[in-house]
Amino acid sequence: MSTLYIRDVSEETAETLKRRAAASGLSLSAYVAGQLDSLAARPSNEEVVERLRSMDRTTGPSSSDILETLHENRR
Repeated sequence: MSTLYIRDVSEETAETLKRRAAASGLSLSAYVAGQLDSLAARPSNEEVVERLRSMDRTTGPSSSDILETLHENRR
């Protein structure tokens, strides 16, 4: 486990995090660690773009199929 020290957190942000931690029945440290885990688990925009670029799209619907379905669903 790593230890992080975060400086220059506004009082408003600190108080909000403390309230949310208390409402969740967690210590501030446990609450913030969970939030950081959630943040780190989300892919960055660059990772999403790379994942999309590496996908094989030759078997998916055509542009005309997509547009036709959109038009049908708008009626």
